Amino acid sequence: MSSNQVNRPNMKLEVVVFTVSDVDRTKAFYEKLGWRLDIDVAAGGYRNVHVTPPNSDASIIFGKGVTPNSSGSAQNLVLAVDDLDAARKDLIDRGVNVSEIFHYAGGPFNNAVENPRVDGRDPEGRSYFSFASFEDPDGNLWLLQEITTRLPGRLWDAPQTDVAALATLLRETAEHHDPYEKTHAKHDWWDWYAPYLSARQNGSSSEEAAAAADRYMKEASPVLSR
Repeated sequence: MSSNQVNRPNMKLEVVVFTVSDVDRTKAFYEKLGWRLDIDVAAGGYRNVHVTPPNSDASIIFGKGVTPNSSGSAQNLVLAVDDLDAARKDLIDRGVNVSEIFHYAGGPFNNAVENPRVDGRDPEGRSYFSFASFEDPDGNLWLLQEITTRLPGRLWDAPQTDVAALATLLRETAEHHDPYEKTHAKHDWWDWYAPYLSARQNGSSSEEAAAAADRYMKEASPVLSR
């Protein structure tokens, strides 16, 4: 499969659609969360309610006659948050029953192991690894996933950097890589540079970027050593 993204058409997740048993009750629930109400249209036995989470590019639609099936709940609808504690507190303040923070014993979304959820944050504080959950009135399960630093290659549109700025950033990266290089086993410098540069270009401080690069090297070490 080609890795060339230049000529590929845009395909953005726009909306998740599901049916609910009581449209007004569900609408009130999501409005209580502070989600934006975009559409509420009805005609005969059909009703379409369209709401969007804060700052999200994707939305949800629920109602009557919006899906072929009239029963069943959606599982593991995921909301990315950059501060899990703050997001959880906001929901609780709005009267939502939110789970305690947890992580997965076998890694994110691995429900194949016995007792997959483990109480507390990811012990290593890794981005993508800590969660909380809540349900809407119909049992549709939402997961809050804390993503503080995106892994390299996880953004479609990388910020553009001019040559002078890039040179400055590369010098900074080399300076921060130097302590890591002196205290760790032999490795390819570019494996550390990539997550550092990605984090800095996406708004992290130099200290946060260095920590992200260190975490990446630790997580990827079995693959990188092959």
